[in-house]
Amino acid sequence: MRHFKPACAMLLAASTIAAGSAHAADLDFLNHNRPVLDAHNCYPYDGKWNDRVQRALGSGFPVSIEQDLAWYVDPATGEGRVVVSHTPRATGAEPTLRDYFFKQVRPVVEKALAENKRDTWPVVVLHFDFKDNQPAILEAVWKLLGEYEPWLSTAVKTDDPTHLSPIERRPILVVTEDSDKQAKVFFDDVPVGGKLRLFGSAHSAEPPKDLPIETQMHLAATMPPEQILTEAPTNYRRWWNNSWYAVEEGGQSKAGDWTPADDRRLRALVDYAHQKGYWIRFYTLDGFAPEDDHGWGKYYNFGSKAQVILRWKAAIAAGVNFVASDQYEDLATYLPQASKELRPATETASR
Repeated sequence: MRHFKPACAMLLAASTIAAGSAHAADLDFLNHNRPVLDAHNCYPYDGKWNDRVQRALGSGFPVSIEQDLAWYVDPATGEGRVVVSHTPRATGAEPTLRDYFFKQVRPVVEKALAENKRDTWPVVVLHFDFKDNQPAILEAVWKLLGEYEPWLSTAVKTDDPTHLSPIERRPILVVTEDSDKQAKVFFDDVPVGGKLRLFGSAHSAEPPKDLPIETQMHLAATMPPEQILTEAPTNYRRWWNNSWYAVEEGGQSKAGDWTPADDRRLRALVDYAHQKGYWIRFYTLDGFAPEDDHGWGKYYNFGSKAQVILRWKAAIAAGVNFVASDQYEDLATYLPQASKELRPATETASR
C-alpha cells in the first residue's frame, strides 16, 4: 500500500515546488556523464547462467544491471509475484526480483552506505524491461521499490512535468522504459510532492511499419536525430533507449567495417541526446564466435570480438551513457571502472 502525506503537508510541498524555478537535467548525476557498463539480460534463462548478477557486480562500478520482469500467479494460492524472466510466460521456476537482484546487491549497497562516498553514487543502475504491463505487476514492482526506497535515488514529483527536480543521490538508480502504462503507475499516480522511485525513457519516432523492411532499416539509420526524439525531458522521462539499428543500417548482423560515417552518425545521436538533456543507451554490442556463446544468441552479435571492440571504443569515446553488452568482463576492460573495493568478496562463478 502506498503511504500518502497528510493533506496540509502535501499542499505545502506543492506550493513550494510551484514557487521554485525549473531545474535543467543534471546529466552529471550519473557517473559524471561518462559511460557506464550496461549488463544486458542479467538474469538466468531456464535455470542456466545463474551467475550473471555476480558477474556484473564483479566487473566494477558503476554498473547497470538489466532485469526483465514477468508476472507469475501461483495456481495453488492465486498469489502473484514478480519474477525475472526472458519470456512473459513465466512457469514459476524463475527467481523473484527480490531474491535474484535485491538480495545479491545488498552487500554492495550496505558497504556503499557505510562508506558514504556520495559523489560515487549511484553505484548500481537497476534497469527494468517489463515483459508484461498489466497493472498487477506494475503495482507489485512499485510496492517492492517502496521497501527498498532508502537505497534508491529518488526525485520529488513537481506540479509541472517539465520542471525537473534534483535526483537525491543514493546507491541505486532505477530506470524503466517508455511504456505509458508504466508511466501511469510510476509517475501519474504519484501525488505532487511524493517521491519518484524510478525514471522512464523517452518516446522515439519509428519508421512506418507498413514500409518494406529494407526501407524501415534505412530510415532507422538515416533519420535526423531531431526527427527521432522530439520531446524534451520530463521529471519522469530522463533517458533515451536506442537499438544499434539507429547507427548502422540493418543492425549488428548487417554491419560491415566501422567507418568514419558510422562514427559521425553515432556522435550525432549522442550529442543530440545530451543537448536535449537525456542520458542515452545503445543495445546490444556483442562480438563472439559461436563456440563462445554463453546463452547470448546471435541477434546482437557482430561476429567477432575484434569487430565489437571497435564499437565499444567508439561508443565510449562518443560518450554513450549506457553501453549494453552481454560480455561484461570484456567490456569492463575498456572502461575506467571505479569503486572496485565494493566488489563481492567471493570470486565470481565461472560462466
